[in-house]
Amino acid sequence: MMKRIFGLITVLTTISLIGIIVIQYSWLKNVITIKNEQIANKVEMVEFEVVESLVEEKMKFAPNIPLDVLPKGAQDHVLEFFGPQTIAEHFSVKDIQQKIAKAFEANGLKGAKFEFAVLSNANNMGPELASPDYLKYYEEGMKDSVNYLLHVWPLMTLPDEESRPYMPQEKLVLVIYDIQGFVLKSVSWMILFAILFTLIIIAAFYLTIRTILTQKKLSEMKTDFINNMTHELRTPLATISIAVDTLKNEKIIGNREQLLSIGQIIKTENSRMNTQVEQILQAAQLDVNQVLKDMKDLQVHEVLKKIEIKFALQAEEKNATINYELGAQKDGVSGHPVHFINMLSNLVDNALKYCKEEVPPVISVSTYNDKNQIVVVVKDNGLGMSKDTISKIFDKFYRAHTGDVHNVKGFGLGLNYTKKMVEAHHGTIEVNSSLGVGSTFTVRLPLR
Repeated sequence: MMKRIFGLITVLTTISLIGIIVIQYSWLKNVITIKNEQIANKVEMVEFEVVESLVEEKMKFAPNIPLDVLPKGAQDHVLEFFGPQTIAEHFSVKDIQQKIAKAFEANGLKGAKFEFAVLSNANNMGPELASPDYLKYYEEGMKDSVNYLLHVWPLMTLPDEESRPYMPQEKLVLVIYDIQGFVLKSVSWMILFAILFTLIIIAAFYLTIRTILTQKKLSEMKTDFINNMTHELRTPLATISIAVDTLKNEKIIGNREQLLSIGQIIKTENSRMNTQVEQILQAAQLDVNQVLKDMKDLQVHEVLKKIEIKFALQAEEKNATINYELGAQKDGVSGHPVHFINMLSNLVDNALKYCKEEVPPVISVSTYNDKNQIVVVVKDNGLGMSKDTISKIFDKFYRAHTGDVHNVKGFGLGLNYTKKMVEAHHGTIEVNSSLGVGSTFTVRLPLR
């Protein structure tokens, strides 16, 4: 049921996310289209203003001679002498460029890239006046209507027909290029915010799904932990129950050796159960601050010798070889008397637990100094771990063998506890392992 609900939530959220992205894309596309139209309209206004300004200024240079008072022959001589008044005669390329740039800025198109030319019907050889790259961009603009705007505007003359001979038919050609670049630049803040908010939504979606999966995984691990704990506690209880029932047998009551044997079984199982309960309580009530308060001066080699004695019997039962190579010249550290030995014991205990059935365990415990640190290395030839397992072994309740597989005893608390204790002692722990080859745990601790 929960899987279906989780799947439904994921599907609905994904559809919503895709919908938001599509809507934002459509909105941005419409904004760019409208911006293109606005630019086209503004360019027309710019060209009109520039043409109007040029014509007005050019008229100042026109001869102020009333032709209607002159005889016909005299009019022809005046026209021949003065000639038509052209833009090129009164304005330079720089003058017109400045007028266009100023008009662009006034109409909100500052920074727009443009080229221009002034053409005349009387001049078939080319433009009377043109900016340096006009021909290049004009030819490109004729092929590309998306990224270029071509505008042609006649340089209007006065409506007075008698003055027309002084005003040749000229036109201003304006080429605006890199339109899309200009449009994108003008709406760049919209695009950036749209992308930013989309990324925030995607990140929130990812974190939500990740949190749900983490909680689901944690729930499964806790379920496995409870199952393992139930099994681990039930086994000694069942053994004690059988032993107690056996004591009721009259044949056993009279046999001192069997009574002692059964009593030893009860004691062993009771001790085992107490150890398991203590381990759970220890993990639940672990207070790092309290550990730091109770630090004492310890010698790592002395602690390892105690561990050697502690696991001697267990190693003998498993036909295991534990080699201790204590090569560190300095081994003084500040540590908690109980937790320090426990955290290193867990590493040796794991090496004995996760061994191959057909191969006798060979475990190496070594030390050496690295600058102001002592390094403790626990290496085994056991089962090893996959990369996925390595990334999870320090998680609380995690076990490489979960569920109802109980060939290896434990609750998945040991390495989590070890890592916390190493960090409480201002150290680090690393693991290097290959499946089927073995594992190497490296603990680095600061010297006292």
